[in-house]
Amino acid sequence: MLSKFKNLQNYLNDLKRQGLCLAFSGGIDSILLLYLCKDLNILAVTLNSNLQTEEEIKFTQEICNSLQVKHIILDIDIFQNPVILSNPKDRCYHCKKMMFEKIINTANQNGRNIIIDGTNFDDLKVYRPGRKALNELGVLSPFAKFEITKSEIRKYAKNLGITSYDKPSTPCLATRFPYGTNLTDKKLQMVENGEKILKHFGFECCRLRLYDNIARIEILPEFFQDFIDKKSEITAALKNIGLKYITLDLEGFRSGSMDL
Repeated sequence: MLSKFKNLQNYLNDLKRQGLCLAFSGGIDSILLLYLCKDLNILAVTLNSNLQTEEEIKFTQEICNSLQVKHIILDIDIFQNPVILSNPKDRCYHCKKMMFEKIINTANQNGRNIIIDGTNFDDLKVYRPGRKALNELGVLSPFAKFEITKSEIRKYAKNLGITSYDKPSTPCLATRFPYGTNLTDKKLQMVENGEKILKHFGFECCRLRLYDNIARIEILPEFFQDFIDKKSEITAALKNIGLKYITLDLEGFRSGSMDL
């Protein structure tokens, strides 16, 4: 594993001459990349759209400030794109295309010619339509290039003393809806608020999938009993934000369950 990261660091050092810009989401993949590039005059760009939570955007600011990295937050209204709003199966392609075109423009304006992102080797093995957009736009994915997996990223980040090495993945809010569901501000806000409630009750690793007025909650199986013990308080809080039916998924938390 160490040889992979040594080769990766040499690769990043070589790219520095062309000016580096990182699409910084605040996930552990992009956090580690940011850390590895913090002395390479890296520019971090974060997209603040309808699909990210306020908590995530604030977290990216804190990380960049702590590493003293130049950070630009770009506001983008995905509701301008009717294709994204219809949430088709290839939504991620259209969304990534729209977002990275804006990142590339900002990077070039700031003298950065190389755009990198945190896609890892595991991402190449699952359904990721956004990869097509990244390839079309010439975005580089260093972790994928050197076949570095998610578990290796977390382990290396831990060895470097990065406290968020075990930070749960936080994919965009659109992933909480079945394909073909029209996205609205109200629905996205309901999911964001619902997951805040679940985290408040101690379920940090969670998803609230929304099917019209039915919420399907995914948490880690080892916390099922804790959820049952608190079910009255949890259901009351969730119904208070407009949810009518509350269900607990017995298969537990799993990323990409809408793609299965």
